[in-house]
Amino acid sequence: MNIGIITVRDSDYHPNRRLDEAAVQHGHKAILVHPYRLWPSLVEGKLGVAGQPDIESLNVVLPRQGATVGDSSLALIHHISLMGIPVVNDLDSIRLAKNQFHTLQALAASRIPVPDTFFVNSPEGFQQALASLQGYPVVVKQASGRQGKGVILVKTRQNLDSAIHEHMDKRKGLLVQRFIPPAGRQDIRVLVVGGRVAGAMELKPKKGDFRANYHLNKESRSKDLPTKLEGIALKATDAVGLEIAGIDLIVDQDGRAMIIEVNYSPGFKGMEAATGLDIASTIVEYVVSTYHKK
Repeated sequence: MNIGIITVRDSDYHPNRRLDEAAVQHGHKAILVHPYRLWPSLVEGKLGVAGQPDIESLNVVLPRQGATVGDSSLALIHHISLMGIPVVNDLDSIRLAKNQFHTLQALAASRIPVPDTFFVNSPEGFQQALASLQGYPVVVKQASGRQGKGVILVKTRQNLDSAIHEHMDKRKGLLVQRFIPPAGRQDIRVLVVGGRVAGAMELKPKKGDFRANYHLNKESRSKDLPTKLEGIALKATDAVGLEIAGIDLIVDQDGRAMIIEVNYSPGFKGMEAATGLDIASTIVEYVVSTYHKK
């Protein structure tokens, strides 16, 4: 079975390397598909792709560009799907997951707990959010960010003015969220594959930082997930329509759990290091068992 991986990274990038190793181990082949080196075509009414002659040999495709995926890549994903090649995750779920506020909207509509959040597109909107959140500090996020980037803790009016000047784009907007202090907080990443929890790990913010992200401090440890948190993670995955997902959970000082982010192309270097699990094989086995010969 040929498994396509849509990625701008090369074969040395951890998820690409591990997925390739797992595919070979299970008798399959992983083929990297660079979204900016091939081009969808419509010739005489037939859908095709120029630039990578083996594209039609793919049995299934995994888009793995994360929240920064652009419109041209989304067009490619849609095109591949229309060619009859299964895509994991599908276009609708990727579109939803790439925007953090759209994701939180879907979660809240499914009665899944999320942090108090406002979506603003002007300084006046910031002031309304601040008043409702009872003042500083607040967390400000870009709608589409990755690996903790574009996340700012605003503590003062001066910080606010700087954030507005540097990051405010009324066409894209910003998220303003209630700040949950790191002290007494649990930050948990859950990896879901095919409707099951494949692994969970607990993260700790770097000293002096409020963000808990493996790419920021390289620290994680395996987490035995309580039934309640497992249920929330699985429900969140379903709400966004994903088959493979990274679910970021926070449990605050009072024991209240909430989802802060859902990732459709989660990295798993930290998960494998923390848990000792072969996450790459779990993904490959799911994809093969679900889509082989379809």
